[in-house]
Order: sequence, then structure tokens, then C-alpha cells
Amino acid sequence: MTRVVVDPVTRIEGHLRIEAQAEGGMVRDAWSSATMFRGIEIILKGRDPRDAWVFTQRICGVCTTVHAIASIRAVEHAIGAAPPPNARLLRNLIIGSQCVHDHVIHFYHLHALDWVDIVSALSADPAKTAALAQSISDWPLSSRAYFAGVRERLKGFVSRGQLGPFANAYWGHPAYRLPPEANLMAVAHYLEALDFQRRFIRIHAVLGGKNPHLQSFLVGGAATPIDPDSQNALNLGTIAQLSELVASARDFVTRVYIPDLLAIASFYKDWTGIGSGVGNYLAYGEYPEDDGPTPKLYIPPGVIRKRDLSRVEPMDQEKISEYVKHSWYDYDGGDDKGLHPFKGETHPNYTGPNPPYERLFTEAKYSWLKSPRYDSEPMEVGPLARMLVAYASGHQRVKQLVDRTLASLGVGPPALFSTLGRVAARGIETQLIAEKMQDWVDGLAENMARRDLRIHDHSKWEPASWPAECWGAGFHEAPRGALGHWVHIRGGAIVNYQCVVPSTWNAGPRDAAARRGPYEEALVGTPLAKPDQPLEILRTVHSFDPCIACGVHVLDLEGRELARVRVV
Repeated sequence: MTRVVVDPVTRIEGHLRIEAQAEGGMVRDAWSSATMFRGIEIILKGRDPRDAWVFTQRICGVCTTVHAIASIRAVEHAIGAAPPPNARLLRNLIIGSQCVHDHVIHFYHLHALDWVDIVSALSADPAKTAALAQSISDWPLSSRAYFAGVRERLKGFVSRGQLGPFANAYWGHPAYRLPPEANLMAVAHYLEALDFQRRFIRIHAVLGGKNPHLQSFLVGGAATPIDPDSQNALNLGTIAQLSELVASARDFVTRVYIPDLLAIASFYKDWTGIGSGVGNYLAYGEYPEDDGPTPKLYIPPGVIRKRDLSRVEPMDQEKISEYVKHSWYDYDGGDDKGLHPFKGETHPNYTGPNPPYERLFTEAKYSWLKSPRYDSEPMEVGPLARMLVAYASGHQRVKQLVDRTLASLGVGPPALFSTLGRVAARGIETQLIAEKMQDWVDGLAENMARRDLRIHDHSKWEPASWPAECWGAGFHEAPRGALGHWVHIRGGAIVNYQCVVPSTWNAGPRDAAARRGPYEEALVGTPLAKPDQPLEILRTVHSFDPCIACGVHVLDLEGRELARVRVV
């Protein structure tokens, strides 16, 4: 056996260590280890539940809004608050724009370098690159002169030794397959995507005051006023600005992102048979379309087991539990049991990498992530889970987009259960939400026209109106997957708070029954052309879009330096 260690995994959020055993040119076993401590749940005890969203939003600087909306929904569920329609539309726009923004960044700036050889682009023929680009899209920036300029810029970076994010990679690796012209096209769009994401996320500034960490969320609704007659509120000028930004996103996704995804995927079709993982998928559902206590969701909730698309089970949050057998935590009643988040405990117990090495991943604890399970089974969450559940549930637009993508690649639905399937699902979801966002903008405009300007439910704002003791669960489909917050409130203060985040579901370690987490299971069988340059491991891990900062955090109230990390 060959020991392969990737530490730290870069182009992610947070600190992640992947360790694998390789033999015969492939991964035989793998372990996912998060190397930061989670502390936000402890910080929240005793605080006003109405303030929890402000704290939880700081769990991550990349996911920005996701913990805020999950927190607010949890508290609203507990106290019985009912946000008005405008708050629903504003929230949908905010979290929808976060999804589109995040997915574009992931494809181009976090994941593309696993498939695109930047150095190869230096030898590309700009004329052939232009012909390739024009054959897959009518995007205007596709001329020979344009690509020649991009190539010269890239050469300038190289000659000055200013490669920046391109400096450390496995360029020339035999697993790269794109021709130089496809690599140059991808580099050009990598740069264009930087400008796109900068412009598009203005939606957060318009609706939330800033990005990251918006300021306009509020238990019971929103804090952003709506008034077509006021320059100090969202008005018809705002509607026009939002419509323009949404149209630009739909244009970029349709004419750049999706064509690039299909073009690159066509060279890596064998990756539809690699990285399948646990085969179980969980989605909470997202984007409420009405204002009832159990609203219809645009992306439906559900559970798929054993890759069976013929059946979608209803999602029952009572079946969720977390294990800490191989996590650096202790449970009061013993580490072999799982706890539902309402009864969850956060008792740190760092034991370190206990020697001898052979025992480390069989008996010992090895991650700051817990091991979430649904009905005792590991579950993959994320864009693939959402699109599979929607597809199997008969979502018309999802079925159209998925079937068109599969037909373009000449593969069937089983190809979705793979590393490449995750990449494709993320692109499909991006197009889906970019198309849907205009409906929410139009909804705001229609409410303004009717003079329905309500943004907040005031009836439940004061703690005196709450039950003496209550529990609430708030769910959100974050870009990386199913996010849940659970809160226990007594006497107007938080008694217990637990977060089960997407990267805890996906990156968590083995559980008490020694079942691998989704990262770990997906890596088994991954080919390795060069174990000392494990590019293929990065492809599968990055396909999940890790966000370890959401799963684990460190806080030192004395402000001492806890660690110094050097990335080379």
C-alpha cells in the first residue's frame, strides 16, 4: 500500500486533510479529516434567539447568507412567526443570487484547474480557439484577437513569475486531456467569471446592505423597506436594477458556463463512472412559493436511497442524528450512540493523532467534523442530491435540463452518480435558479403595484409573546447542500443550538458502525496515475465543493495565536 496525504486541500474554504491508501493505481481506502474546532454553538448559549442569525452568519465568509437564513427559520419555527410575502421574495432573491454566484465561482475558480491545464494554454492557436468557442456558443467575446490577447496576458504572468493562483498545480499531469485551445478558452472564461461574480453579487448589496454578511435579515421578515414612492427604499428603480442583474446572470450561465461545462465534460466521460460515493441522497428543499406553514418549495425535499430514482421518500428530520465515534468530541452517554440535533452536545475532546499509525483510522478520533446520518445511513447532500430528488419527483424544468445535458454527453441517468455528475448537477441548478429569479423580481413589482409593502411580522417580535419553552428547526439548501439549524429556547434565551451543515454531511468521518462518510466512500476506486501528484483525488473532493469552515471553527477569547499555517 502507498500512503497518499493531501494536506491542506486548497481551493476550498477551511482546513481539510485527505489521507488515502493506494494500491494497483487506485485508491483502496480514504479518510477525511477536518482540522479546526467548531465553537459557534457554544457561543450562542444564553443569547437572545433574535440575534442568533448575526452570529451564525459569521460561521463562514464564503457561504455568507446561508447560516443567517437557516437560523432565522429555526427561530421563526420555534416562536410561530409568519413572514409576509415580500420577505419571502426578498429572501428567495438573496439566497438564489448566492447560489448562482457561488456555483459560478466554484466551477471556474475552485474546480476548473482540476480539469484545465493552464500551461497547455500557452501553446494554443487563438484562431482555433475562436473556432471552438464559436462552435459551442454565440458569446460575443470569441474572436481570434480576443483569445490572442488572453494568451499574451497569460504569457506575461508566466514571464514575470506572477502566476498567483496558477503557481502550484500539477501542470502536465497525464490525467489532463483538454487540447490547448480548449484550455485557452477556459482560461479566458476563468478571467471573465471574475468580473461576472463581482458585478452580479451587487444584488446582495442592494437587498442586504453589504456582502458578505448581509444586514437585512430579521426574525419575522426583513429589514429592507419597500416603497415605490421613496428614494430610501426598494422602489421601481431597484426592480429595474435587479432585472438587469438577473438577465446578465442568465446570459452568462447560458452562453458561457453551460457550454464550457459540456465542452470540458466531453473529454472526461470516464469520470461518469468514478466517485459515485454512498449512493444515498438527501435534500431539504428550497425556495418557498407561498406563505403557509408548510409552503410548496420550488426545489422539492426528499430522500433517495441506493441510487433508486424510481422512489423519493419524504424527508423526516426526526431521523437525523450525529455520531462522534471518530470525531474529536465526547457525548455524555457514550460515543457509540447518535444524537438528534435537538439533543445534540458539543463537548470538544481533542485526542490527537494517537500512535501507532495503524490504529489512527480504525479506533481513534480523527476529525473535528461529526458524522451525520439519516435513518442510520450516510447521505450525500448538495446540488447533485437536489437535482436527483427534483428529477425523480418529476420537476418539469429540472427534467428538461437534466435530459438535455445527458443527451449532449451521450450518457444515461446512471452517469449522474459520479464525480462528473456532481459537476453537471451544479451547472444545471445554476441555470435553473438564474431563470427563476426573474419571477421573484416580478413578484416584488406586483406587490408594489398593489401597495402591499409589508416586510415584517411584528406580532411575534417580543419574547413575551413566545411560549415559555419552545423548539425550532430551520432548513436551507445552501449551495453546498442541506443545512439545518436546531434551537431550544427557554425563558426567551437559547438553551441549546446545533448546526448540521452540508460539509458535515459530506466530509464527516466514519460513524460508530465504521461506515465511511461521502467523501471517503467516493474516493474509493479513484484512479491515480501518479500517487505523488494526486490530481484525481482533488477532482472528486472538489466536486463536493468543501466548506470546512462551516463545519468547524476555532475561538480563543484571549486572542492568542493558535496555529500558523504555511501553504506552499
